[in-house]
Amino acid sequence: MQTVVFLVGVENPVPELLHEYLPIAVFFAIAVGLAIAMVSASLLLGNQRPDDEKMTAYECGFDAFDDSRRQFDVRFYLVAILFIIFDLEVAFLFPWAVSLGGIGVFGFWSMMLFLAVLTVGFIYEWKKGALEWE
Repeated sequence: MQTVVFLVGVENPVPELLHEYLPIAVFFAIAVGLAIAMVSASLLLGNQRPDDEKMTAYECGFDAFDDSRRQFDVRFYLVAILFIIFDLEVAFLFPWAVSLGGIGVFGFWSMMLFLAVLTVGFIYEWKKGALEWE
């Protein structure tokens, strides 16, 4: 923690400290300004003609329904699980491969266990027929 002592005849160090944060403040101001400009431009220049088709909710590839307890095909869930399997694999495999030299044998076998769990999930998807869409 830095203490600031004000002495007679000594310059105040706080303005020098604030100059270090000036590029961050400028970057933040430009980012906020651009975001406001883009949203405003899309509202002013965009084609704003909503109709019934545009205003309908799109969920799961079929029209919305009144009863939320209506049954529908379990393959929607299986495709979601398949997406999560591959998404997790990509999200964790690349950083693991980059840092493999530093994490050693424990890191290697930890990832092998993780990939084995994902493989079991993929085999489950395959056996349930999620890859064979009709």
